[in-house]
Amino acid sequence: MWPVIIVFAKAPEPGRVKTRLARVLGEERAAGLHSALVRDALESMGRFAGWADVELHVDIETGAWSEIPVPRALQAPGDLGRKMYEALRAGLEAGRPQAVIVGSDAPGVPPAHLESLLASTADVALGPARDGGYYAIACRRVHPRMFDGVEWSRPVTLEQTAEAARACGLQVEIGPEWFDVDSPEDLERLAALPELPRHVREWLRDWKSVGSSGMDGS
Repeated sequence: MWPVIIVFAKAPEPGRVKTRLARVLGEERAAGLHSALVRDALESMGRFAGWADVELHVDIETGAWSEIPVPRALQAPGDLGRKMYEALRAGLEAGRPQAVIVGSDAPGVPPAHLESLLASTADVALGPARDGGYYAIACRRVHPRMFDGVEWSRPVTLEQTAEAARACGLQVEIGPEWFDVDSPEDLERLAALPELPRHVREWLRDWKSVGSSGMDGS
């Protein structure tokens, strides 16, 4: 069987997604950005057709992104660590040689970055984000306690995940770095990319057309 790449996403409901950015963009505009990021993430995974399958796992039932023909599933209950462990475990127990979870808020990840994680022979390969988290995790083995004690959305998230996995006897490898989009500074970094994914590019164009200096959602 092929590896499985699982895109993790929250339903794009205003007030539930991109909450830090919503303080300056407004809840509706922040939800629109999240929706665009997920759509681009799903479409970009098409490049792996032929040697990996792609799935979308959402936190609650939603009709969002239904136009994209990928299998969908609900994330397991619990914190992010429990959700990820259950998704990775299920993928591996189905006979996959590798299960990969990709976050939806790291636009324009170079294909070579994900290819590096897929090529890793380590039990756990992490794609580090510049804020101290990670944009992807690729696993060939998992352990029920591999996310114990991890503080999510913190500068120490990557470090703590690597330590927790090693404490479970798993071999860990750190892959190439990228960035995710959580702050106004990240939006400027996003806008400076030489090649932008299509839906994020359209969102940025609309955002700039209303004046990004007045990011109040009005």
